[in-house]
Amino acid sequence: MTKAPDEPKLLSGGNPQIAKGYGDGPIQAYIAAMPGWKSDVGRKLDALIVKTVPDVHKAVKWNSPFYGIEGDGWFLSYHCFAKYIKLTFFRGTSLDPVPPVASKTPETRYFHIHDGDDLDKTPLAEWIRQASRLPGERM
Repeated sequence: MTKAPDEPKLLSGGNPQIAKGYGDGPIQAYIAAMPGWKSDVGRKLDALIVKTVPDVHKAVKWNSPFYGIEGDGWFLSYHCFAKYIKLTFFRGTSLDPVPPVASKTPETRYFHIHDGDDLDKTPLAEWIRQASRLPGERM
């Protein structure tokens, strides 16, 4: 199957290669390019983040969506892997409860979303709310 010239390239693990950009447009392009079930999860994540943090600022950097507070840095990012989506909470060790997956970076914690996971039965909205109130990561 040949990729159309205007379709984003999928990098290893199926992560979309999207040009760096700020605002909702690059985020929506990334979500549209997420393969299979991941695109639906991307739409749900974006809607949950916007609902929880209405003044959120968005960008795509390093082929990943970033969410933050203007002037205060980034509090959340996510990235596609072959079998899951990895949510990154940059100040994750300050969240209650702490997200389950550790990082090499001391404060960062991850939450993995797999096909079929019920996001309504996770503490995602509460983590997003808490994370948005902490000092963000400057990148």
